[in-house]
Amino acid sequence: MRPYVCAAAVLAALAAGVGPAAAAAEAAARLPDVAQCRTSVQGSEGVAVCFNPDPDLDRVQLHIECLQWWDPDVDGAPVPVGPAQTVTLSDRCWEEIQEVWVTGTLD
Repeated sequence: MRPYVCAAAVLAALAAGVGPAAAAAEAAARLPDVAQCRTSVQGSEGVAVCFNPDPDLDRVQLHIECLQWWDPDVDGAPVPVGPAQTVTLSDRCWEEIQEVWVTGTLD
């Protein structure tokens, strides 16, 4: 009878140690995703191609930081991306681009 008690205690300890990690992983898996985007720079133009794999509507916004101090940075308008849709966002600087990124929100 004693081996069963020992095995039960070991299993309980393992379950307690794994429980919070498993719960956190499960919670992260349930979080909705925002559209997936890829960015590129082509000369003085920044381009982002975004795809929404989820059944919910997302909104994506293109941001461009221009290299020259006198060249204004760009924050595009939020664009809706429906389920299973792809959108292309683009904007430009007068000269070189320092950085391009996309932010997204769920509706």
